[in-house]
Amino acid sequence: MTLSPMSEHHGKKHPASTIPDPYTPGHGSADYSVRHYDLELDCRLASNRLQGVAILRGRANVKLSQISLDLAGLKPTKIQLNGSRVAKFAQRGEKLVVNAPHSIPKGEDFLLEVRYEGNPRPRRGTWGEVGWEELRDGVLVAGQPDGAPSWFPCNDHPSQKASYRFTVTTDAGYRVVCNGRLVEHRRKSSRETWVFEQKEPMASYLATLQIGRYTTFDVDGAPGAVPVHVAVPPSLRGQAETGLARQRDMMDLFEDRFGPYPFGEYTVVVTEDELEIPLEAQALSIIGRNHLATEWEAQRLVAHELSHQWFGNSLTVGSWKDIWLHEGFACYAEWLWSEASGTLSTQLRVLAAWRKLADQAQDLVIGDPGPEDMFDDRVYKRGALALHVLRTAMGDEQFFTLLREWTREHRHATVTPQALFALADSLAPGLDAAALLKPWLYEKHLPPLPAPRP
Repeated sequence: MTLSPMSEHHGKKHPASTIPDPYTPGHGSADYSVRHYDLELDCRLASNRLQGVAILRGRANVKLSQISLDLAGLKPTKIQLNGSRVAKFAQRGEKLVVNAPHSIPKGEDFLLEVRYEGNPRPRRGTWGEVGWEELRDGVLVAGQPDGAPSWFPCNDHPSQKASYRFTVTTDAGYRVVCNGRLVEHRRKSSRETWVFEQKEPMASYLATLQIGRYTTFDVDGAPGAVPVHVAVPPSLRGQAETGLARQRDMMDLFEDRFGPYPFGEYTVVVTEDELEIPLEAQALSIIGRNHLATEWEAQRLVAHELSHQWFGNSLTVGSWKDIWLHEGFACYAEWLWSEASGTLSTQLRVLAAWRKLADQAQDLVIGDPGPEDMFDDRVYKRGALALHVLRTAMGDEQFFTLLREWTREHRHATVTPQALFALADSLAPGLDAAALLKPWLYEKHLPPLPAPRP
């Protein structure tokens, strides 16, 4: 396996990050950080058999005598640490514990190679099945929030960002799509190999692997625009060209409102299967054939997933309790697109969402909803309303300056609500964003909407 250079641009670790996270207990370790993953995977589709080699370039945050990795349902066969074979390692539940022959001093880099194999399957837990999933004719990986260990050994925590290289070999006639840029494709006999590089730092849950009988096309754009690709079954290409026709307009709007797109390119994968909801990954979204309609309910989901490239992928929470920083922003992006596309104004979307929330149980604190409710629709809608309250208080010019500065200052980093409040206060002296948004984020009762600015 060829090791790619370690990225010099890594996500910042915010001191408020909690490892392990109480929402995903048992996942992640604060004892070390992985700076780069090099994954070489051989996938046999008919038998759903995976053989993998994972090379992790890491750094010890404490003196390490053991390295604890997250790995679920797959069996390690050989491990090397800094070039020497490791004789002692143990798999305990969903943890792979590697005993270092010699302690690794704090601050020292290490190179860990894990060979593993098995029949991958989704992890079953609080949010149903997440991670590796077999399709009728291919593979889909949806890792949020704790599905990454279903297909590779990792330090599974949203604040633990790293660069990635994926080398995937599978059956001929199938296309592989992973995060980042396709840098190599080769065929030998009945097997094809695809190599992708994701240079920008990425949380493990955002890593993905898609395999299917896909064809590809590009969405037209101006010279120098971010490349937008679509991978789709040939039979669905016409529907995809229609259903995703406004993808470029969405990109233009979001770059204007949120700042430059944070990655080199963007890909939408359309599965032959119907999906309950679209899925996000870094620099990539996955939608089902049932999401290709031109009606609002489908288009809002397409916009929602695109906006996650800024909010969730480039800017990632350090603790899952703050997930409104992902979903509230993405929901608000839907409303911005609604207005820009001539559907309904943002203000009408706000009023409709508030009325719906007022009719629902008001028993959830969206700033810390608990693991069972972290994907509750109220987190999305009330998080978006909180942003609209902030916009009303700041005015449009300052608010959209805030969003652009937010994405610029924390590009590829870990974020917290406190950092957002502080930035808002710096742009609008006397605002006190934390006090303004406290009833919306940290109290159960739904506050009244502020009057629109004249």
